[in-house]
Parts: sequence; structure tokens; C-alpha cells
Amino acid sequence: MTEQQPHIEAPVSLPAPNFVETGDERNSCRIAFRRRFPGDAGIGRPGVVWLGGFKSDMRSTKAQRIDDWAMAHGRASLRFDYGGHGESGGLFEEGTISQWTHQSLALIRAQTEGPQILIGSSMGGWIALLVARELALSGETDRLAGMVLIAPAVDFTEALIWANLPETIRRDIMEQGFWKRPSAYANEGYPITRALIEDGRKHLLLGGVVRSHCPVHILQGMQDPDVPWAHAMKLVHQMAGDPVALTLVKDADHRLSREEDIVRLLAAIEGVA
Repeated sequence: MTEQQPHIEAPVSLPAPNFVETGDERNSCRIAFRRRFPGDAGIGRPGVVWLGGFKSDMRSTKAQRIDDWAMAHGRASLRFDYGGHGESGGLFEEGTISQWTHQSLALIRAQTEGPQILIGSSMGGWIALLVARELALSGETDRLAGMVLIAPAVDFTEALIWANLPETIRRDIMEQGFWKRPSAYANEGYPITRALIEDGRKHLLLGGVVRSHCPVHILQGMQDPDVPWAHAMKLVHQMAGDPVALTLVKDADHRLSREEDIVRLLAAIEGVA
């Protein structure tokens, strides 16, 4: 599964988010975002876009440290909460991969300029690759400067959840519409809905060639109980058309939020920046 650590409380100085409506009249959602414009040192250089994980938000440790890096280097940055996450509107249990991908595309197109480095954590790694596919279909691959994927949970709804569920729980999801999955990050568990599972099947990538259309660096903990490191290896094998580096961290878990992990993350960003 693809859960992220809960956010730490943001510093008092963190500015209030901006909001934008995405979607159409029947599927509108108020999305919260924080955008940093480039300083003199960052003009003409790629910005960074944070794509968070399942039930995570833009105030997480990694998101904040990436924004700090952007500020220190004069780079543009964008972070936002998917619908049903963090400070955005909508209900989490009504969210799907389609909705979160469309929201990500809308924010990237409207709130960034020029090439961007997509930094996708867990589910955000899947979203990053789906965004890249959509940008390629519309002739916008010049918007992709690189990717850093942290324990990328590509196809997680099918490969990491559905494939590992007993038949009784599968039946509950199909008949009742949801199942509360126990979580180390939330006492009440996380709702896994029939809509999430069925919609996820429209976006599966691992059955064929996977394209990023830009250089990629993957960071993966080998003690990750949610996204096994073999899952990252499978993704690498299917990305033969693009330059991909993989860093396996022997003693790291899914969150990759220790100080030494953050140092690796920032170094990976600089490596593709």
C-alpha cells in the first residue's frame, strides 16, 4: 500500500495557501496550493513540483524541505493537496486516480512555467508518470526536465492492494463499496473504495513500456512494507526508453524521511536539475 507519514505542523510563518477550482461543473474541486516564484538565480532553470502520496499533504516533512531547497536556490516550486487531502476541498473517499491526475495536470499547466522536475512520493510517483503520459500525448514533453520518484507506488490499487486481498474483503469492497484498511498512520484506517480500485484499472502502467520522457532518479527503501523494493525494480526494467537511476537504501522504510534520506532526496533533485 502507499501511505505516507502524517504531516508535521507547519511553522507559524508558512503562508496561507491559494485556491483554484479544477474540474467541470459536475466534478469541481477546490484545490489548495502554495507556489514559489523563481529568484534571480532560478530564472531559466527548472522548477520543482511536489506530488504527494496517498492521504499525505503538502505540509509533510519532505514537501517542506523541498520548498526550503527551492527557496535557497532561487528555484520556482509548486506544492498542492489533491482533492480530499490536506487543505483542499472534497472528500477523500470520493477520490480516484483519474481525479488526482487531472488535478495535478491542471495545477502544473496553470501554476508553473517552463520545464519542471516532478517529485513524486509513493502514489505521487504513479501520478507523475501519468502526468508525463498526458503531457506527451498533448506534445508538451518540453515541460518535463526530470523526475525524482520516492518509493513509487505505480499501479498500487491493483498490484499492491487488490492482488493481496483475500476474497472476503474483495467481496466487501464490491458489494458495500468500500473497506477500511488498517493503517499504522491512522487509527481509523483508510477507506479503500470500489471506485478507487475500478478507476485505477484505467491507468495501469506496468503491463507495457513505461515512459517518463525525461531523466529519472528513483529512491527506494529495502525495508519498505508498503511498496516492496522489487516493485521499483520492475518499474526500472519497463523504463528502457529513458535514463533511470535507482538508489536502494538498505535500512530505509517507506517514508524515507530521516535526515540522511532527505539529504539523498535533495542530492537526487540537484542531480537532475
